[in-house]
Amino acid sequence: MSRRLIGIVVVIGLLGMGARAQAPPQQAAGQPKTTWFFYTVKWGGQNEFLDLFQRNHYPILKAMQKSGHYLSVKTYVPENHGDGRADWTFAVELVEPAVRPTSPTEEEIVAKLYPDRAKLQREEQRRFELLVAHWDVPLNQIDLDTRKPSQ
Repeated sequence: MSRRLIGIVVVIGLLGMGARAQAPPQQAAGQPKTTWFFYTVKWGGQNEFLDLFQRNHYPILKAMQKSGHYLSVKTYVPENHGDGRADWTFAVELVEPAVRPTSPTEEEIVAKLYPDRAKLQREEQRRFELLVAHWDVPLNQIDLDTRKPSQ
């Protein structure tokens, strides 16, 4: 093998080992799961986005909470636009129980809350047109009281 090929193989191997060493801890089985959903809304569209979210999506999340799909539903905005990495303008925190009920489904909840599905789809499309970015962050909780240090 050429020296260059050997070097590439070594680098790939080291990168793979580093990735395994840095793997995040997994959520403990049987524990609630928290996910944060971040949105960056176009400048000047925040109020319209909030109106559409509050009218169309929030009632679905609250109905899902009431039916046991979520333990909590919380919404946030940053206090200042310059707080740390506040490149988001709206966030939602959903906490799922370890075991989610199978009924009612989200589709059943939506059908009950919004008989005019065409209007809902138009308004949800508009809500997403107001976005610059959207990302989800599923979180794994770390219990530092029981965690064993790596070194």
